[in-house]
Amino acid sequence: MQLIQIKESQEWNQLITALPGAHILQSWQWGQVKSHFGWEPLPFVWHDNAGKLAAASLILRRTVTVGGFTPRLHVLYAPKGPLLNWSDKALTMRVLDDLQNLAKQQSTIFIKIDPDLCLGWGIPGEADAQQDQSGLSIRKNLLERSWTFSDEQIQFRNTVLIDLTPDEDQILARMKQKTRYNIRLSARRGVSVRSGRLSDLDMLYEMYAKTAVRDNFVIRSPEYYRLVWETFIKAGFAEPLIAESEGKPIAAVFIFRFAGTSRYLYGMSLEEQRDKMPNYLLQWEAMRRSKAAGCMTYDMWGAPDEFDASDSLWGVYRFKKGFNGQVLRTLGAWDYPSRPLLYRLYTNILPRVMNLMRRRGKSETKKRIMT
Repeated sequence: MQLIQIKESQEWNQLITALPGAHILQSWQWGQVKSHFGWEPLPFVWHDNAGKLAAASLILRRTVTVGGFTPRLHVLYAPKGPLLNWSDKALTMRVLDDLQNLAKQQSTIFIKIDPDLCLGWGIPGEADAQQDQSGLSIRKNLLERSWTFSDEQIQFRNTVLIDLTPDEDQILARMKQKTRYNIRLSARRGVSVRSGRLSDLDMLYEMYAKTAVRDNFVIRSPEYYRLVWETFIKAGFAEPLIAESEGKPIAAVFIFRFAGTSRYLYGMSLEEQRDKMPNYLLQWEAMRRSKAAGCMTYDMWGAPDEFDASDSLWGVYRFKKGFNGQVLRTLGAWDYPSRPLLYRLYTNILPRVMNLMRRRGKSETKKRIMT
């Protein structure tokens, strides 16, 4: 395994776009953003015997303290990585061996991976659901190697994908009738969609904060989102789309385009004028613009772990289901505990810390929108 020292973001991004599963969270820009919040980006590549690129992974390293333990310890995380052809068994074994060795060499408590490795398509139990035997085989191999399914799932494990390769009329015709109706209703009621600008970012954060309070989820500081949004907009990978009614912003989405896939990572809306269905029109415009930009897939970013009303994402999924995409079920996040005793201590402490941070985060967000 070779740690590459790359001075230009374009170099790294060009390398990884040639690999299966290339993801925006493996991009150079994501590593640079996270470097402002306590993470050190470490880009790794693997070559085959002919010297050709075979695999890569952006790994983030963070120093942590566990229970007053004084030596410098680390956690490693490969967001949506590593990137490789997982059906190549020899390559897969080599990459996993190297990741495990890296974790042992770097005074690491554990390393976490969560590649977009398919375990199946569709909703389990339904007639069209399918399993991916290759993905299931990798999961079995991870268990045999003492990896463990993580209690801390950083990213969504499942998602909904829209095929953008047909023409627009075909994409629209595949949607549920009610969804097509709401898209047209929104336009008839005077909602328009425009591309956002850097000058809109403060307004978009305020709208996002109001959405978080209304829908009871935790968000980060304004500085975090401004850095993420501004970094990716300037790199040409992100575009905010803003729905307006009578010249006033009422809803918005951020789409991130990378390696032929467009992803809907952030969505926000105001309580007023929701009867104008701006979110339906926004999603359709996001698909249209993504297709025009050359993307072949639109990732609606998130589907339930359990496909019933008990899951917190069920209401959001019902909205996404109307666009008639295909459910992708992936491996999720797995940890390799290179120091098992410290790993158990860390995973016992972390939930309490995260709950405290969530409560504090919700409180701070409420204060921001009230002042």
